[in-house]
Amino acid sequence: MINDPLKTFVTVVEHKNFSHAAEELYLSHPSVSLQIQTLEEELGTKLVNSSSNHLELTQSGEIYYKYAKQILRLHDKAKQEIKQLSNVVTGTLKVGASYTIGEYILPFAVAEFAAQYPKVDIETSIANTEEIIQAVRTNHLDVALVEGEVNHSDILIHSIMEDELILVVPNQHPLARLPIATSEHLQDQVWILRESGSGTRAFSDKLIKEWGINVRKAYIFGSGQAVKQAVTAGLGIALVSRWIVRKELNAKELKSIRIKGKRLTRSFYLIQPKHQETSEVMEAFTEQLLNHELITSWRKLGKRGIDS
Repeated sequence: MINDPLKTFVTVVEHKNFSHAAEELYLSHPSVSLQIQTLEEELGTKLVNSSSNHLELTQSGEIYYKYAKQILRLHDKAKQEIKQLSNVVTGTLKVGASYTIGEYILPFAVAEFAAQYPKVDIETSIANTEEIIQAVRTNHLDVALVEGEVNHSDILIHSIMEDELILVVPNQHPLARLPIATSEHLQDQVWILRESGSGTRAFSDKLIKEWGINVRKAYIFGSGQAVKQAVTAGLGIALVSRWIVRKELNAKELKSIRIKGKRLTRSFYLIQPKHQETSEVMEAFTEQLLNHELITSWRKLGKRGIDS
């Protein structure tokens, strides 16, 4: 049995709260505090500084957390390899995704994986690209899917599929009558944008700057779902992934406009920590995500009812 205070310490750090950690571990708050105190006495150093509503790691705590995570991962890997003797993949997979992928692609990925590996427990997290990348870098997630740029030397990156971004406008908007729009048509428009830290926002900002477009007014929304609803309501125009508006376009609730001389694409990426022991569960999930036949089926699903 792995050292209980070790698991308790990691849980406290990841929740940044003694009470929440106690709830997850089905322990009392005093019991959790005692286990952390026991660790500190054994190591002869303070690991955490805590107040009533805030917890911070000391420098010693940062070091110990890094190795404690590795020990727990190795423990899980050992158990998985032993169970593999009976050809059963088990364990827990913590997978994250940025909003576009998390809301429209991750459910398919998890369903496919769960069908093949029913003994694996899967925990998912959805946030913007920047937040998901940081969660991977700090080992709060085993693996993740993002659509934004990833420029960190401590992260492994695999491009898994291409995403197309399209300009969508309300049905009653003057641009809706155009078969093709030029950069001139996009001047002085009201834009609906994602929040800072979003991969879609970074893409939109880059293109608006490159095209020299003057934005008359911008409204900021925290999810792709909110952006498309704002466009549908007539608030403004937006660049969005084709994935998130495929049903609305098919139902003619929105209008997509081609931009002259431009096809806007980006990559969806599979990311994971570079210096991390890879568990059997992680290897199985990564292998699935890099399966070209599966990706092709997702691409067809993403375009169904739009391009036909």
